[in-house]
Amino acid sequence: MTAPDAAFWIVEPGRGEIRAERVPAPSADEVVVRTLFSGVSRGTEALVFAGAVPEKERERMRAPFQAGDFPAPVKYGYSSVGIVDEGPAALRGRTVFCLYPHQTRYVVPAAAVHALPDGVPPARAVLAANLETAVNGIWDAAPRLGDRVAIVGAGTVGCLVAWLAARGGCDVELVDVDARKAAAAQRLGVAFKTPAAATRDADLVVHASGAPAGLATALELAAFEATVLELSWYGTRRAEVALGEAFHSRRLTLKSSQVGAIAPAQRSRWSTRRRMELVLRLLADERLDALISGESRFEELPELLARLATSPGYTLCHRIRYP
Repeated sequence: MTAPDAAFWIVEPGRGEIRAERVPAPSADEVVVRTLFSGVSRGTEALVFAGAVPEKERERMRAPFQAGDFPAPVKYGYSSVGIVDEGPAALRGRTVFCLYPHQTRYVVPAAAVHALPDGVPPARAVLAANLETAVNGIWDAAPRLGDRVAIVGAGTVGCLVAWLAARGGCDVELVDVDARKAAAAQRLGVAFKTPAAATRDADLVVHASGAPAGLATALELAAFEATVLELSWYGTRRAEVALGEAFHSRRLTLKSSQVGAIAPAQRSRWSTRRRMELVLRLLADERLDALISGESRFEELPELLARLATSPGYTLCHRIRYP
């Protein structure tokens, strides 16, 4: 049963529960948001659920409105869509996105919410956090018109990077071991290949599989003096990289990207708010609905996270519906 106000907490690694939550009265510059949907960012949230945040990264990995500390108990998440029930007149009644954990109702500063543009349905807006990561990744990767771009890992972020690169006039190939993801690639208008069939000599490779084997594939696909952009986060796992093979002879560049800081080429002109405004406008494309692979009720979150952390099956973005 859900309480009148309730939140999902990871109470210990591998176990979560729904807890009653006290929502305070808002101040003049705050809003009360009643949640409609939230999204599970499967890769990161599965690692957090398993208690796999490295000790040295626990402060840097905090979500904006996280409560508690890693590894547990912790209230974690960053993809919430709801309606402003109380707050400044300009926001009251508006549907908004917020980087907030899974909770039925909450209070945040008015500056922390982003009103959805016309044409972006709330159910699709749960993709905003993942798309923000993909936009920053594209900025870091800096593909050029006509580049052959391989994206290794057809999870939510990988699919979104592929979609953005194709919009920018690149020749895009989405690479994954799970052939079921070919349907999502087709909906997004990009080619799909398994690793064995993937085209070699890519001008740019983006790795987003979250698996060390995927990084090895990414290095294999890169052309002479190409860049391999690493978007995966491994948590406490170590990724072995075969730098003794063609890495040096091909003069490859291995580069990291992380959404917490705006890409250097954009940083002097872009704020995180401007970046999110761009993301929300991009979500008007109905093809992105192909990335919602399932939906569960809020009260099912403890069982859902336990399953996604151990046996995810075919999962892209899993949407949570609130009562």
